[in-house]
Amino acid sequence: MEGRLVSRAVGRALRRFRNPLPRLRAGSPQDSLGEAVKEPERTQEHSLPSFAGGQHFFEYLLVVSLKKKRSGNDYEPTITYQFPKRENLLRGQQEEEERLLKAIPLFCFPDGNEWAPLTEYPRETFSFVLTNVDGSRKIGYCRRLLPAGPGPRLPKVYCIISCIGCFGLFSKILDEVEKRHQISMAVIYPFMQGLREAAFPAPGKTVTLKSFIPDSGTEFISLTRPLDSHLEHVDFSSLLHCLRFEQIIQIFASAVLERKIIFLAEGLSTLSQCIHAAAALLYPFSWAHTYIPVVPESLLATVCCPTPFMVGVQMRFQQEVMDSPMEEVGDEKDILPPKLQDDILDSLGQGISELKTSEQINEHVSGPFVQFFVKTVGHYASYIKRETNGQGHFQERSFCKALTSKANRRFVKKFVKTQLFSLFIQEAEKSKNPPAGIATIYVRYKQVHALSPEENIIIKLNKAGLVLGILSCLGLSLVANFQGYVLHMVTTAAEWSMSFSFFGFFLTYIRDFQKISLRVETNLHGLTLYDTAPCPVIDERTQLLSRDL
Repeated sequence: MEGRLVSRAVGRALRRFRNPLPRLRAGSPQDSLGEAVKEPERTQEHSLPSFAGGQHFFEYLLVVSLKKKRSGNDYEPTITYQFPKRENLLRGQQEEEERLLKAIPLFCFPDGNEWAPLTEYPRETFSFVLTNVDGSRKIGYCRRLLPAGPGPRLPKVYCIISCIGCFGLFSKILDEVEKRHQISMAVIYPFMQGLREAAFPAPGKTVTLKSFIPDSGTEFISLTRPLDSHLEHVDFSSLLHCLRFEQIIQIFASAVLERKIIFLAEGLSTLSQCIHAAAALLYPFSWAHTYIPVVPESLLATVCCPTPFMVGVQMRFQQEVMDSPMEEVGDEKDILPPKLQDDILDSLGQGISELKTSEQINEHVSGPFVQFFVKTVGHYASYIKRETNGQGHFQERSFCKALTSKANRRFVKKFVKTQLFSLFIQEAEKSKNPPAGIATIYVRYKQVHALSPEENIIIKLNKAGLVLGILSCLGLSLVANFQGYVLHMVTTAAEWSMSFSFFGFFLTYIRDFQKISLRVETNLHGLTLYDTAPCPVIDERTQLLSRDL
């Protein structure tokens, strides 16, 4: 069943498992997030960190191999190579490193210890996320394959540990590590040392590494980071390959209300890619509960956790998962407002067959879900009242009442009770300069791009306006946090820049206004405007103006 993903949220029995198209299940939402029992190691905000550039690429490169236990025929994963070796660590740092290195082999071989030497094994690229008690996250990028050599052999895993989420980039690095390991372990060291000394590139930028390989000479390796950094850690292609649009929307709806979601798949690559993609649909919100892209066999009890979770389980453990206590819900199709569901479906289906690159697919899939949040909660900044010290207070009741659609209001009343929304609003309340200006400019940039996708001049002006607007917003934020003559001059320049930006921003609406017709009518209830005796002419309608603007 390779390549087929079966997503389940904890719910009803697996009655139609043989159907080639998987079905979604969702567990019950938490009645009170404040009373939920949290697991400190896993309930921190899962969203992968976004980096502007300049950080180190990775912390460790590890090779994890299977070693036979002293007793029995089982194997256990063991770290057989580590770069770099950490020395002179403080006691606390050493204990943290030991805990990390002890957990990694378990996630490199999450499918148990029952292995046998093989002559053929398809290589797999997957990832996992480890969350510390303090909320800091480390991502493991893994390549599992059968090493070169004669006769039956056991697979091994190359694992790169980093705090940076950029799966495409690290997949290419793993390609280079694998190529060098086939020659000699000694060839890996200079490549990884050069990579460690290089600065992680900013979005859209490229870093070039110089590496020497025996019998091949010097090679130049270019690593380019995607321009849109908030989608660089996902690939929606796997999700689209495994699920229909309707099922993706049901997963999104269950995640929005923070339910229990289990993904079942045969391959580790499919499993980790799909669960990362599902979590990315929540942008600009972040999943804040238990999040394990690939659950090791020894941690299958996680599916009995009373709090919300999003986990991935291999198909071989399907029966154990389904035997766990489950609660039936079955209302996934009714969570989101019907009209907005139709809007998402229409947007996902338009032009999907014409997309070629992963960046185009990611932007196409992410856009409709971002627009969903814009339509339902995009007005949040207007309902944060601020005190003189800058501290904000969210007006929840007025915020919900502002929605004219009853279906949208019904959904938002549930959504504002989730931890997804609470954490987002808490950050907005603390911020003295909330990013409403940047968000507004970005949303309008996407709208103009959609209206004029093939006009080069409009595209260039639109991008220039986006850059100018963002720089202006950042410049304005300096005066609220720092003091000094130079910074005040920067802020003054930013104010003028912001003025021109919003003037240009207003001009982008001209085409929208050209599609609007305005009609004005008056109702005359008397011959004059003064309070006089009743007039025989009552409710006479006079058309005052009828003109297309």
